[in-house]
Amino acid sequence: MLENNLNRAERLRPIVIEVGGEPQGVVVQDAEGYRFLAVKLPAFAIDGQRFANVELAHSAVRDAVLASEA
Repeated sequence: MLENNLNRAERLRPIVIEVGGEPQGVVVQDAEGYRFLAVKLPAFAIDGQRFANVELAHSAVRDAVLASEA
């Protein structure tokens, strides 16, 4: 039973999304893909959005950060 819990915990581990070496938030896997949770103000524009994969999430975070700098 413990092994099942450890496998589940590994799957649900948050993945940090950085832009320019600065952490902007994390994505966590859910039933619909990956949900983004912002930790820095520039990324809050997309907080809570879901993405099909981590790469799409990273692109959206990068775009949000660049838009906030403009």
